[in-house]
Amino acid sequence: MNKRQRIAIALFLLFALILSGQEKDQPSMLNDYFKEMATAARKSRRLWNKDLYGPIMLVDPETRQIYANMPDSLGELKPHKGIYTGTLPPTQQIANTHIRWNGTDWAIVMLPLPENKYDRISLLAHERFHALQPELGFTPQGGRNDDDCIHLDSKDARISLRLELEALKQALSAQVKTEITRHLTAAFIFRQYRHTLFPEAKQKENSLELNEGLAEYTGEASCGRPEREKAEHFTAYIDQFMQNPTFVRSFAYQTIPVYGYLLDKSRKGWNKSINLQTNLTDFFMEAFGIRPPAGLEAEAVLSQWAGSYNGAAIMSEERKREEDHQKQIADYKRRFIEDPHFEITFEQMKIRFDPRNIMALENKGTVYPTIDVIDNWGALHVSKGALMSPDWKKITITTPHNMEGKQLSGDGWTLELTEGYSVIIIDRNFRIKKTE
Repeated sequence: MNKRQRIAIALFLLFALILSGQEKDQPSMLNDYFKEMATAARKSRRLWNKDLYGPIMLVDPETRQIYANMPDSLGELKPHKGIYTGTLPPTQQIANTHIRWNGTDWAIVMLPLPENKYDRISLLAHERFHALQPELGFTPQGGRNDDDCIHLDSKDARISLRLELEALKQALSAQVKTEITRHLTAAFIFRQYRHTLFPEAKQKENSLELNEGLAEYTGEASCGRPEREKAEHFTAYIDQFMQNPTFVRSFAYQTIPVYGYLLDKSRKGWNKSINLQTNLTDFFMEAFGIRPPAGLEAEAVLSQWAGSYNGAAIMSEERKREEDHQKQIADYKRRFIEDPHFEITFEQMKIRFDPRNIMALENKGTVYPTIDVIDNWGALHVSKGALMSPDWKKITITTPHNMEGKQLSGDGWTLELTEGYSVIIIDRNFRIKKTE
């Protein structure tokens, strides 16, 4: 071995040693993330006059491995390298949410976490807000489906929401107060126009904005993102959101963080002056001092205001989407209503779904292209669509292709039945029956 080869090997070993020192094992890395969150929560305590830091459970969705920042009251989580580890039982659904497990109210977040530090802290703070909602007085009222803004799947509502968000993007980039006010005025004109077209929209949207919108605002307001990056972040986030197949359950993640951020500039602490009865549309318009002209007809809104906010392109895109949307609705009606199907009634369900791609099926319920359900009767995994009833009491899938013992499958779904349950046929449709 000559001198050049020995130097090359030495450099390679040194580089490998440096890399190994930089790479941390999973528990140590997650412990650092918990510390990030604790520091951010301490610095932002004045946001709600509460410490956002509390029980957090990070879960690997493949292995169900838990990495927690605190022990559970039953001692199932064991200390390991500064955190607590264990396994989430199969009876618990895995999703970004909050749960009560083993006597503790947890914020639960699926791994992996975002690579960006501020996105990571924002996500954790979002879920911690949900865990603290009862203390803050923002516990959602009504049933699980009360937050579904089904009208946002219609062409006209989507056009007005997209115009509102385009106006918010320009308000974010504006430097002069009069320009910011002009764009905010346009945003609220588009919003009020939507509420005029759909009578229930104002209440439905407000419910979701008080729940998910405030949670997302809390995450952004407490994550420590540098001021110089905020406007660019919100703009990019809106552009990303525009690519979602539906806006029904996810629009509030865009609106309230932006309105809240812009109001923070002149009225820090505004969030502590609202409650569950506050209508956020009215609140923000008053706080910004905006009074949109009354009685604007559809033609006036679109002709006078939309042109400044990419209106022609938006309306053209939404007309094309509506054509495809109606074809998809017809297909779903055939599969889940007209043709023989499989109706499954819930008993004690736990559920996980992607809020970015759901589709309203008129008064028949909502189609979830991907959804997982755990209930007393077993575990259902759907990858090609299922119809949730309006009252969230049952779910409908296509008829089974294979029924081998307790393992069933159909077009884009699998079902593993538990003991004590079987499948029966009534009037050509399949049902689950409790046999014990």
